[in-house]
Amino acid sequence: MNAHSNVLLASLGAASLVIAAIGIAVAVMFLLALQKCLKRVSPANRTMEPGMVWLNLVPLLNLGWIFYTVIKIAESVVKEGQARAIDVADGGKTIGLVYCILMICGVIPLVNMLAGPAALICWIIYWVKIAGISGKLAVPAAPAAPVA
Repeated sequence: MNAHSNVLLASLGAASLVIAAIGIAVAVMFLLALQKCLKRVSPANRTMEPGMVWLNLVPLLNLGWIFYTVIKIAESVVKEGQARAIDVADGGKTIGLVYCILMICGVIPLVNMLAGPAALICWIIYWVKIAGISGKLAVPAAPAAPVA
């Protein structure tokens, strides 16, 4: 190997590390948004503890855990929405599950060419939806009316 090859390999390695670091940072921001949303749900309406979203960082486990996370967040925010009379629709369940399914399909050769970009789009939509729901839940619940 000559010096030029060594520089090229070092540059590729450094670029890979930067891309991986950016990916991890984005994943952490996403999981923080999910955790924040769950923290805004009263404990009585939570079907999942907010800290459990971090299990999505565990390789391989995350392939199934993301389905669980999406479903439990949706159940929690729908229950909270009903309790506070806030419209949260399906709590992001539909778009979240579409994202999960497309992400899994992204490992299938040839299918991944369509599923990968579609999963990315659905993931962004899901993230925005959860952030919107979280914003609605940030408003404190109205106090109960006194009983006459």
